[in-house]
Amino acid sequence: MSTKKKFNTGWSFAKQPIGTDLKAVTNDAVAWMPVTLPHDWLIYDSRNLYENGEGWYRKTFELNESESSGRITLYFEGVYMNSAVFVNGCEAGTWKNGYSSFEIDITPYIVTGRNEVYVQAVYESPNSRWYSGAGIYRPVWLKSYPDSHIASDGIYISARQQNESNWLVQIGTEVRFAPAADSSASCLLRHTAIDPSGTVAARQETAIAAAAGELVTFQSDLSVDQPLVWDTEHPYCYKLVTELVHNGATIDREEQPFGFRTFTFDSQTGFYLNGRHMKLNGVCQHHDLGCLGAAVNKTALRRQIKLLQEMGVNAIRTAHNMPAVELMELADEMGVLIVSEAFDMWERQKTPYDYARFFPEWWEKDVASWVRRDRNHPSLLMWSIGNEIYDTHADERGQQLTVMLRDKVLEHDPRGNASVTIGSNYMPWENAQKCADLVAFAGYNYGENYYELHHQQHPDWIIYGSETCSTVQSRGIYHFPLSQSVLADDDEQCSSLGNSSTSWGPKAPKAALSGTGTRHIRWGSFCGPALIISESQLLIIRKTRILASSTPPASRKTPIMFIKRHGRAIKPGRWSIFSRIGIFPKAS
Repeated sequence: MSTKKKFNTGWSFAKQPIGTDLKAVTNDAVAWMPVTLPHDWLIYDSRNLYENGEGWYRKTFELNESESSGRITLYFEGVYMNSAVFVNGCEAGTWKNGYSSFEIDITPYIVTGRNEVYVQAVYESPNSRWYSGAGIYRPVWLKSYPDSHIASDGIYISARQQNESNWLVQIGTEVRFAPAADSSASCLLRHTAIDPSGTVAARQETAIAAAAGELVTFQSDLSVDQPLVWDTEHPYCYKLVTELVHNGATIDREEQPFGFRTFTFDSQTGFYLNGRHMKLNGVCQHHDLGCLGAAVNKTALRRQIKLLQEMGVNAIRTAHNMPAVELMELADEMGVLIVSEAFDMWERQKTPYDYARFFPEWWEKDVASWVRRDRNHPSLLMWSIGNEIYDTHADERGQQLTVMLRDKVLEHDPRGNASVTIGSNYMPWENAQKCADLVAFAGYNYGENYYELHHQQHPDWIIYGSETCSTVQSRGIYHFPLSQSVLADDDEQCSSLGNSSTSWGPKAPKAALSGTGTRHIRWGSFCGPALIISESQLLIIRKTRILASSTPPASRKTPIMFIKRHGRAIKPGRWSIFSRIGIFPKAS
């Protein structure tokens, strides 16, 4: 039977200069400190949040004779970035992307008894356009497999409505057979769908033939009558239990979340969830947790989502990287639609040390990891293959890459559990429009002025605001003259007249969101939530109306905002609007 054990405790950490090798960190002179994963080493020095360096982690663990004789892997949900894994002095594997999950087979390197693992994470700045964090910032698992087993992320579930009461659940299961597997043995796959109350909703067994040493995909169907549908208002989640049975005995078992829901996209009338017309009131959410750093924390994520829902949010775009496992789990549970985004750059770099240097050799592995891990989640709405990708604007190579990425996503999600899209700030120009035509789901970053025209020119496109607003205003502050554009003044406030604005964003939220609530051709938008902080209330503004209000206790004074942009601290003001900030109450 496969096992999966958390591997987050008992680690030690040492920060080292760029260019450090394994031999150097095994020196007794290295100062190690105990840490528990997930861990973001970059957040510990808030005055140097973009510090070059290498994060080295080490851990020892014991394996008995039976454990060391099987197949053992280490599964990393996320290491930022350019990482390498060493087991008992040998390099077991490398992984370049800081956001995709990966699994390293350590079987050839383990021994019975004491084993030692080192993980290297190289952080060279600048490598990102936001705070990324550094290190093993997502959980790690120690996994073991029997000789014949269900492949990792090898279960693919699609639920399709057949009529008013019946749904067909199509299941693809990848099985890796042992080299000595007996083709004459009795083997079967047993699938059991369990509803939210824990009751068996359907069960089916499929006889399969063993193929020695091969990876084989088997198809099965389940029929479920009158299931509870997953919705943003009532997010009912089901569980699929899959068992690999050999000669009557279960030798492997996996569980996968899934749900019953329908998505309908109409370029003329908009988006429908389970037949209900709705607008996407979305936000672009970076992966960090403010002052907590990038180390994933499910409780903090739950709090974030709860606050967003209170202000009217029903969708999150994972700007601009592959999301944490915990975020997807919470989206399923709490009823939030997800636009899962993969890349902020392809072959053309945005910063000197970003992922573009690895893209040509690694993009296929990253897409496979991204799609296979999350394709069964009922909250998943779209796969975004890129954000503001200059390749799509520069030349025809961008169109080739768009096709490559689109087709690779569909290879791992052939039944289209989610639609392929791209978010672009280059939509006014021809090459980007050609790329949008290849996916037909066209995300506009700060392109609200083109919605109407492009809908007329491309009536088949699904047009939405993939990123909007970026407005910066201080409530009650007016800087004159109106004709003078000033983003910062002596009082360190931003004018609410509309003459303080970013170069890419509109003058006010109303300009970015005008019409999105009335025109069906735009099925919503994704904003960085604008926060207005005053002495008495925290008001969260969306679509130019107050959607939520939270009044601090009387004992608190005016909240203080600590803002850091490109490494430079900005002195807090009395009240301000910014798109992404942390809020810290002043001590009473």
